[in-house]
Amino acid sequence: MIQTTKKLAVAAAALLACAWPLAALAQAIPTAPDFTAPPMAMQPSGGPIKGGRYVIDPTHTFVNYEIGHYGTTTNRGRFSTSDGSVQIDASGASGAVDVTMDMSSINTGVDLLNRHVQSKDFFNVAAFPTARFRAEKMTLAGDKVSEVPGTLTMLGQTRPVLLKASRFNCYMNPMFKRQVCGGDFETTIERSQWGMLWGLNFGFEDKVRLLVQVEAINLPD
Repeated sequence: MIQTTKKLAVAAAALLACAWPLAALAQAIPTAPDFTAPPMAMQPSGGPIKGGRYVIDPTHTFVNYEIGHYGTTTNRGRFSTSDGSVQIDASGASGAVDVTMDMSSINTGVDLLNRHVQSKDFFNVAAFPTARFRAEKMTLAGDKVSEVPGTLTMLGQTRPVLLKASRFNCYMNPMFKRQVCGGDFETTIERSQWGMLWGLNFGFEDKVRLLVQVEAINLPD
């Protein structure tokens, strides 16, 4: 019984430590929310705030990938983000983005495949535990972000990528009482440009579709 209680305590502490890993995110949330989502409708809030600073919410920000498998099916996996920020410029017409991905967090749904894609054949997580997307500008159409041209650093290589939005919205979060902006973005890359060559000659495609869901919370002034 004592051992079980200790295990539960350790597990609870780990969950609490992982829930909001960013100090800036804690700053954005005035009080600790009840983690049971309230039955409250979101309130529209217009577009991103001019000059606004936002911190990525890691509980609503993930990178999913899709890669063809022997021309038959699509292999999929997901990464978590470990850190990230968005800065809207004073005009409200552009901004900057900086997001770090935790490559060890990959989840394909299959443990053996998780270990393989973390190996030197693919992401070489031991040597390159993170990947990073950075952008110094973005395109806004009205009050919605439509494109974010930037660079993706992975496996020690930095290459340009263009994220295109399929949806974007801002709202007042009913729990945090702060504006949240985000959307779904996607791009297609060729993994060989980052030196990821395994399987190219026997059925694993070069093109990889990246699907990015992101939400960011406005920080107080």
